[in-house]
Amino acid sequence: MTRPSDPAARRLSDLVQRLPTAAAVWAMTAALFMVSPLISPGVLSRSSIDSLLPFAAILAIAAVGQTLVVQQGGIDLSVPGVMSLAAVIVTNHASGEDDKLLSAVLIAVVAAAAAGLASGLLVTYVGVSPLVATLGVNSLLLGLVQHISNGSPTEAAPRLDSFVTGKTLGIPVTVLIAVPVVLVVTVLVKRTTAGRHFEFVGANPSAARAAGLSVSRARLAAYVGAGLAYGIAGVVLAGFLRTPGIFVGNSYLLPVIAAVVLGGTSLAGGAGSVIATAGGALFLTQLNQVVLARGADTWVQYVMQGVIIAVGMSARAFAPRLRHHRTADASTDVDGDLRGAGSAETVKAPR
Repeated sequence: MTRPSDPAARRLSDLVQRLPTAAAVWAMTAALFMVSPLISPGVLSRSSIDSLLPFAAILAIAAVGQTLVVQQGGIDLSVPGVMSLAAVIVTNHASGEDDKLLSAVLIAVVAAAAAGLASGLLVTYVGVSPLVATLGVNSLLLGLVQHISNGSPTEAAPRLDSFVTGKTLGIPVTVLIAVPVVLVVTVLVKRTTAGRHFEFVGANPSAARAAGLSVSRARLAAYVGAGLAYGIAGVVLAGFLRTPGIFVGNSYLLPVIAAVVLGGTSLAGGAGSVIATAGGALFLTQLNQVVLARGADTWVQYVMQGVIIAVGMSARAFAPRLRHHRTADASTDVDGDLRGAGSAETVKAPR
C-alpha cells in the first residue's frame, strides 16, 4: 500500500482517515434512506417510519451497553437473558396494575444491573473469558425467566403501554428515551476524566496498569453499565409490545453486536462511539425493513447480520497489518525526503 504522491490527493486521503466514525456511519445511514424507496417503494411512508423508529431506538439502547463491553475488549452474550428478565419482571410484578408499575420498573432495572455485575465479577476477578462468563450468565437468566413466568407471558401495565407507545411533539417516546441514554453515556465516556481513563484501559490494559489505573474497575463498570442498558431496553420493549414473549430478548443478540461493528468500535477494545453505534442501529433496522418489504424471509436478516459481524472481525484482523504498512510507508517517505534534502545540500555546497 502506497500513499498518493500528489499533495492534493494526499490531503484528501488524510481527511478521509480523520473523518469521525460517527459521521461516516450516519452518512451511510442517510444514503441507505435515500436509496430505500428505489429498492422498495413505500418503505419511507409515515406508517413505515412510525414502525421503524421504536425498534431502532430499543436496539440503540441495548447496543450502547454492548459498546461499553466491547470497548474493554470483551463481548457480552447475556443480552437475551437480561432483556428477557427485565421484560418478565416488569410485566409479572406489576400484574397489569399501574400502582405497582414504578416498583416493577425499579426491580427490573436493578436485576439487570445485578446480572451485569455477575458477568463482570466472573470476567474481572474469577478470570473466566467474556464469552464463557456471559454465555453462562445468559443461560442462568433464561432459566430464571422460565421460573418467574411459569412459561406464560403477562400483559404490561396499561400506563407503561400508553407511555412507551405514545408520542411527544410527533416524536415516539422510545426515541425520547434512547437519545438521552446515548447522550449521557457519550458525555460520561468522552467528556469526563473517568471516561477517558475507561477508554485508555480498553485500548492498552498493560499501560493503564503501569499508569496506576484499575483495569478491573473499568471492566466491571462496563458490564454493570451494559446490564443497565439491556434492562432499560427490556422494560421499554415490554411496554411497546404490551404482551412480550418470555424470551423476547432472544432476537437482539446478533443485532446489538452488528450495530456496534457498524458503529466502528474496535473489537480489540479501546475508543468507540455510542453515537456511531446508534447510527448503526438505525441503519440495521432500516436495512431489515427494506429486506422484509421486498418479501424476503427472516433468515435473510440473520445472514446480513452475520456478514456484518464477519466483516468487522476481518477488519480487526487486518487492522494491525494496515497500520504496519502505513507506518512503513511514512518511514519510507521521511527517509526519501531526508535523502533528497541531503543530495540538494551536496549539490549546492561550494567546492
